[in-house]
Amino acid sequence: MIKLAVRAGMLGPLLFGIVLITLTILKYDFLLSLGWHPLNDPTFDWPSGLALGAYGWIMTLTFITSGLMLTLFASGLRLSLPRSRLTLIATFTLSLAGLALAGLAFTTDLTIRSTPATWHGRLHDLSFVLLGITLMPSMILLGFAFRHALQWRSLSSYTWLTALLAVPTFSLKGSAFYIFLLAMLVWCQVIAIRLKPERTN
Repeated sequence: MIKLAVRAGMLGPLLFGIVLITLTILKYDFLLSLGWHPLNDPTFDWPSGLALGAYGWIMTLTFITSGLMLTLFASGLRLSLPRSRLTLIATFTLSLAGLALAGLAFTTDLTIRSTPATWHGRLHDLSFVLLGITLMPSMILLGFAFRHALQWRSLSSYTWLTALLAVPTFSLKGSAFYIFLLAMLVWCQVIAIRLKPERTN
């Protein structure tokens, strides 16, 4: 399980980042037609809008795959960290964040539209909110859990600093959102690398 969690923690962020960049390049004109702009309005129907139109199924599948990988990664952390209520709550919350990420596979509604909101668009928006209210708290809790294990203690402050950076950049609808994505992807990689030598040798 821990070996699978390590692979999930390392491959999940890479998959998400590669797909995000590739589809943004391929669908650049389409995104512009929706009202998106990489600098002036980078979160306008992005990245959710990548699941619309041509190649949209790739983004949908990536949401599901990356979300399930994050949930699997959380399970590996639960097994690696000292058993405690704190560890259980922290990793359970991270698992919920993974499920919320997978929930972004529900097709989003366009911001500019003449039709009412759809059921799948509402579920997409709800999943985005749930991702925000589970991912950052899970990281804060994990920071405390890391302090109770010698081999993880050095990552406690890093986890808290990442969460501190992520909260405002997740909330701000601007180019700061890029920082949020990068910080989250790098954090998963760093934690997965630390998980690997402790339990998989």
